[in-house]
Amino acid sequence: MPRSATQPDAITENMSFLLAELDGQLSRLIAYFEAPRSEVAAQLMQRAGYSSNLAGRVRKACLAAMLHKKTNEARRLRLQGIDAVARNLDLLSRLGRRGVDQAERTRKVKLLRADTYVPPLRLVRRTVARVQDALDNQDSKLAVKIGQTRGEIATFHDRLFRTYTRDMAETRHTEDLAYALLTLNEVSRMGEALEAISEALLSINIGQTVQFERYFTLRSVLAGVARDDDEEISLKPLAETRSGSAISSVEMRDRKGRSVAAVFKDGDKRKVKEERVGVKSWNSVYPGLAPEILSYEKNGQSAALLIEHLDGETFEDIVLGGSDAALATAQSALHKTVRDIWRTTLTDEPARMGAMDQLAKRMKDVTRLHPGLVPGAQGINGTTVPGLATLIARAQTREAALTAPFSVYIHGDFNLDNVIFDPVAGKIRFIDLHRSRYMDYVQDVSVFMVSNYRLQVLDRATRARIGGVAIAMHQMAEKFARRQRDGTYHYRLALGLARSFASSTRFVVDEYHARRMLLRARYILETALAVPEGREARFKLPVKDLFHD
Repeated sequence: MPRSATQPDAITENMSFLLAELDGQLSRLIAYFEAPRSEVAAQLMQRAGYSSNLAGRVRKACLAAMLHKKTNEARRLRLQGIDAVARNLDLLSRLGRRGVDQAERTRKVKLLRADTYVPPLRLVRRTVARVQDALDNQDSKLAVKIGQTRGEIATFHDRLFRTYTRDMAETRHTEDLAYALLTLNEVSRMGEALEAISEALLSINIGQTVQFERYFTLRSVLAGVARDDDEEISLKPLAETRSGSAISSVEMRDRKGRSVAAVFKDGDKRKVKEERVGVKSWNSVYPGLAPEILSYEKNGQSAALLIEHLDGETFEDIVLGGSDAALATAQSALHKTVRDIWRTTLTDEPARMGAMDQLAKRMKDVTRLHPGLVPGAQGINGTTVPGLATLIARAQTREAALTAPFSVYIHGDFNLDNVIFDPVAGKIRFIDLHRSRYMDYVQDVSVFMVSNYRLQVLDRATRARIGGVAIAMHQMAEKFARRQRDGTYHYRLALGLARSFASSTRFVVDEYHARRMLLRARYILETALAVPEGREARFKLPVKDLFHD
C-alpha cells in the first residue's frame, strides 16, 4: 500500500525532511569523531532546532489525523507508530549532540579514543537510512535488522567501557575519562532509540504494540504452526493481565494453507508455565473444558503459549450486554458444567481454603491504593472498634481449624472474564488456568460472586442483574453443599466473600465503590466472628442483602 494512501502529506513530507536532516547531522557527528574540532561541534549544535521542529511537525500531523472521525484502529496504530519513530529520530539527534558536548569537555583528547566511535556511528547512520524503506514497505525483516543494531552498539559500549575504566586505574586524568564515559553513554543509548524505532515499525506491521523481544518470542512460538517463517502475522489485543502477561489473538495460515485463529500469551516464565500446566491438567481431569495448547516456548525469564482460540463470549460480556434469554442460557450451562466438574473430580481429601491468609498478604496493596478507607482501631464513646487488620487476624485463627470435608478441582481465578460461553455449541470453556488445583470449591464460588459485584456499572437495572448472577451461583453451590452434607459451607463462604470483597478493592480506583466493598468485608467478618466457636454449621450469611445495592 503506498504511503500516500495511508497517511497525510504533512506526515510523509516532514518525515522525509527529518530523515534527511538526521542523516546530515550523523555525517557531521562522524566527522567530529574522525578528527575532533570545536568548529564541527558548533555546526552540529546549531542544527538542534531543525530536527526538533521537523519531529514536532510529524507528531502534530499524526495527532491531527488520529483525531479525525474516520480514523480506524489500524490507521490509529500506524499513526502512533510513526509518532514513535519521529520521537526516537529526534532522540538520536539529541544523543549525538550530548555526546559531542561531553567529548568537548575532555582536555586530554587522546584519552577519548575518538576514532573508536566512528564504526558504530557509521552503523547508526546506515541503520537510520533504512527506516524509510521499512516504513513504506511494512518490511518486518528490515524492522528487525534495525532493532538488532542495539546489540552491536552494546558490544561496542562494553569493550570501550572496559578500556576507559582500565585507563582510570593507570592515569590521573580521571576527570577527562569521566567525560569520556559520559560520551560513551550518550552514543550507546542510540542503540536503545533504534530498537524503539524497530518496535514501532513492527507494531505497525502486526497490528498491536509489541516489544522487540516479544516479536521474537511470537515468531518462535509460531514456528511449529505457521505455514512458513515469512508468514504475515496479525495480532489483536485481548487483555493485559495484572501480572504483566499480554494476551493477543493471532491470525495466520498453517502448513496446509488453512486460516488459523489462536491466542498468544506471553510474560513471566513462571506464570506462563503455570498456565501451561493448568491447561494440561484440565485436559486430563475434565477434557474439553480448557483450550488446546498449540505451541510453547521459553526464553530466559520469559515464555509464551500459543493456544486454541475459543469461540463465544466472556461471561462478563454476556452479563453486561447480553439479552435476558442469552444470560439465562449461559447461566444454565455454567451451573451444569460447574456441578459436573465438582461431582467428577470430588475426592475425600479435606481442603483448607486459607482465605484470611490470602487477604492478609494482599492488604498492603489495598491500603496503598485506599489509605483512607482502611483505618486502624477507633474509639467511639469509650468503646474500641477494632481495625480491619485485627478482624482479619482473628478470622485467620478461626479459619485455621475449619476445613472443607472434601476437595474438588477448581479454576483458581474464577472471574467472569475467565469463563467463555459458546452459544452455538452450548458449551462453557475456561481460560487463564494458572491457579487451577484441588481445593475447596468455595474458593471459586466466592471469587465468581465478587467478580460480579466489583463490576463498575452504576445503573440500577444492571446492578440488579449483576447481583442476580452472583446470588444464582451461590444458590447452586448451596444445593451442592447440602447434597454433600457440607455443614460449614456458609461459614467458609463468608470468609471467602470477605477476602474477595476486600482484596478486590486493590483493582478498584473508584473510592465510593471500594468503600462499599470494604464495608461489606468488615460486616461479614464481624458477623462471622460473633458466632461462638463450634457453632459455625449454624451460621447463615444474608447473601441477598450483600449483593443487592
